[in-house]
Amino acid sequence: MTAQRAAPLSLPVPTARFVLGLVAVAGLCFVAPSPLAVLIVGDLVLLALAVADAALAPRPSVVTVARELPAIVGLGAEATVTWRIGNPTSRALSVQVADELAPSLQAGRRRLFLRVPRRGEVTASTVLRPTRRGRFTPTEVVVRVAGPLGMAARQGRRRLPSVLRVYPPFTSRAQAELRVERARILEVGLRSARGRGGGTEFEQLREWTPDDETRRVDWAATARSAKPIVRTYRAERNQTVLVLLDNGRVQAGQVAGAPRVEHAMDAVLLLTYLATRLGDRCGLLAYDAAVRAVVPPSQRSTQLSRVSEALYDLQPALVESDHRGAFTEALARFRRRSMFVVLTDLNEQAVLETLLPALPLLLRRHLVVVGSVRDPEVERWAAATPSEASLAYRKAAAVAALDERHRLAGRLRALGVTVVDAAPGAFAPSLGDAYLDAKARGSL
Repeated sequence: MTAQRAAPLSLPVPTARFVLGLVAVAGLCFVAPSPLAVLIVGDLVLLALAVADAALAPRPSVVTVARELPAIVGLGAEATVTWRIGNPTSRALSVQVADELAPSLQAGRRRLFLRVPRRGEVTASTVLRPTRRGRFTPTEVVVRVAGPLGMAARQGRRRLPSVLRVYPPFTSRAQAELRVERARILEVGLRSARGRGGGTEFEQLREWTPDDETRRVDWAATARSAKPIVRTYRAERNQTVLVLLDNGRVQAGQVAGAPRVEHAMDAVLLLTYLATRLGDRCGLLAYDAAVRAVVPPSQRSTQLSRVSEALYDLQPALVESDHRGAFTEALARFRRRSMFVVLTDLNEQAVLETLLPALPLLLRRHLVVVGSVRDPEVERWAAATPSEASLAYRKAAAVAALDERHRLAGRLRALGVTVVDAAPGAFAPSLGDAYLDAKARGSL
């Protein structure tokens, strides 16, 4: 909860009742025998009442104001902001409060009109529905206290510094939890290591069953126990997944109503959640022309929060991304063999000029996955039947764009890269499946 810090100078301001009085005086001028005299006298009377009312109005600094704002809210989620207005005086007050909430927070209301009882407190609240990630710092509120006649009020600014962080949405959380449960049941995400002897890390010796492969029989243990004994394996734990998030120009393009980087952030959160829950370490390096954020790999339960904290204030930079510089930085920091997941776009110029020349740095000893968000609208254009010339040109351009993506993906696969190119809703789950598949095959 944030309370006021200072009591700035207050200023007198007219109220709606004063304006209505002026309108009434002007109306009387049309029926009065001496309009000018009525106008002058009426305005002077109203002005005198307003001055007296402003003098009798309490200073805004007398009224206590506090704001309760959540520290963190997810993009697309709802949060509640609450104001508490206190009146320490011996009479009821009419108080107006206007808060400094950014338009992108989509507050239900920013202005309050309250009647606060004497020596009492009134609470008001509204709902926030943020439409943009980032750090918001509402600092001031304007407080206006009306005089006893309601003709004038005194107004002042109050400092109520607060911080609200809007985190990227984890829309694929349900898909991540489903894959965690599946992987735990089947040990490697595809089939049971206990029943079939899959995986790469030795787990235990047990008695042979008809479903076991003969190649898993431990002959020394069999000779000692005089009955068939097999070795069972499980997927290796404590492996490392490092997500390299391209935050440059190609990731600023809109897909399904949001920049590509927003969909990529959802994939980062899914991979972090999935890897840490399965005993692996996951980290993040975000970059454009320079490295912008680094979260060292960890398997702690707080890793998802740390990654979200690193992502929430990142906005795509309209510059070419330095893949080579980012890869060099990553290799200098993390030398252990890992799965490097590069989240970028299969843009012809960017891939051919910067990504392809830099990939050999990673491919020398690491498993590399390149993930890209495909635009479903381009696919619809390519599949549509044109009814006029302009639509035919659009279809041809869409088909050419998709063909180019397929060729770029083919070139990457020829280098040994796993490519995930999927529509927004399927992108994060597909990357999760690629991770589980690599874990099942022991590629990590």
